[in-house]
Amino acid sequence: MTPFATAVEGLATDAYLPDGTGPFPAVLIRTPYDRTRHAAEARGWARRGFAAVVQDVRGRFASAGEWRPYENEAADGAVTARWIRRQPWSDGRYVAVGASYAAHCALVLALEAEGGAEVRPDAVIAAVPALGAADTAREPSGAERLLARAGWWAAHGDRRDSEEGALEKALAADPGLLTRLPLTGLPGRLGRGLPSWTGLWKQRERGRLVSRAAHADVPLLAVGGHHDHFAEDTLALWRTWGGPSARLLLGPWAHGLVTTPGPDAGPAHRLVLGELYARWAHRALAGGLSPGRRGASALGNGDLWLPADTEGEPHTQRLRLLHGTAFTTDPDRPVRSDDLGVPTGGVPDRCLLATPPLPRPVDAVGPVRLRLRATADTPSADWAARLVALAPDGTAERLALGVLRREEPADDEFTVEMGRLARRLPAGTRLRLEIAGHHFPAHARNPHTGEDPVTAGRLLASRRRVDPASVTLTLHVLPSRPHSIDPAKEILR
Repeated sequence: MTPFATAVEGLATDAYLPDGTGPFPAVLIRTPYDRTRHAAEARGWARRGFAAVVQDVRGRFASAGEWRPYENEAADGAVTARWIRRQPWSDGRYVAVGASYAAHCALVLALEAEGGAEVRPDAVIAAVPALGAADTAREPSGAERLLARAGWWAAHGDRRDSEEGALEKALAADPGLLTRLPLTGLPGRLGRGLPSWTGLWKQRERGRLVSRAAHADVPLLAVGGHHDHFAEDTLALWRTWGGPSARLLLGPWAHGLVTTPGPDAGPAHRLVLGELYARWAHRALAGGLSPGRRGASALGNGDLWLPADTEGEPHTQRLRLLHGTAFTTDPDRPVRSDDLGVPTGGVPDRCLLATPPLPRPVDAVGPVRLRLRATADTPSADWAARLVALAPDGTAERLALGVLRREEPADDEFTVEMGRLARRLPAGTRLRLEIAGHHFPAHARNPHTGEDPVTAGRLLASRRRVDPASVTLTLHVLPSRPHSIDPAKEILR
């Protein structure tokens, strides 16, 4: 197959056509990460009978215009969809496909683009979806995801090309880069013009695409990883999708999916995603998928797959206080997200609790929740709860995390949502629960003054007190050993 290059209203576009006379169904991939990097993927689609169209989004790489993240994708995607359907090699059907930001491009075509059926894709494959600016930048409570967004903006923001690893290089030269205030000054400290950086943090409307997903009318395949920072968004999209069918594939992977397996991945989790995508796309276009929501979720450390709607029974874990009923959260010495070590001396900087060793293996499948009564002496306070698995050999691994921002210091009970687990915990494992005021640099430091953490110019220490008798950690545990399913059969059913 020989690709041909063209421009669709200034948007650089490559098309890879299958051998034969056609016409063919198409797939559309719109990316800010350089369309030429998708050549192997596009050829794979063409070998499986699809005309693969890959396009640089506006203002990136070879496409004309100005790069404004998340602003122009519905309109530009609609223009491209019309172009595809006018081509002599097109049979009029196309699947919008993408991962991360490219998944956003695919989803807005299905949910927000003007033009109705003329532009709407006939099916959507959204992997590790970046649902929107606010969804990627903030936790549901409003806490800022500093490190991930700083890394993305340093590499890709307000520029035509990309500089992978730009933030890592800057941190190697200046380890205190992210500690300097205000955070709006980060572009200057990077030596780069990033006019969209400040605007990012003004975006607070999370959940727009998920709410619109209820009105979707095409099939969806949502793919994510338990270790991906967009895992909860992937689940929410699948649960809300209103189309004729919705499929979920959730593996023990990080943002790179099968190329970045987690420590709990096993041989059964090594899927060939490209082949599965193509088979699903053919069935979706042929109307061969059964209605409703189905899918498969990996059980980490168990080397098997479960139906996506599997959930255990709520089980309260018995916790013993180690120290830190009263502790001080100091933004100048925050609890770090990149260090699982726990200080043993000095003034406590977190409340620390632990379970006894598990007497038997436990399959934890479902949400993790922390309920507690605690107070802070400042007008604003973040509560970062981190659950760590301590193996019998002494190694530590983070299992779950939740960050809740509270704007009132009242002495009452509250809940910290800590995401979901799908993990087999071996016998002898101890669970360590840390309750702290920061999780830096993954999240911005709360200045404890009531000011916006992004624009604040001063930081205060916050004194905290936790009632250890009120602390309740709930896991969802399967009552018996599960049987494995075939994820491909579940996706294609």
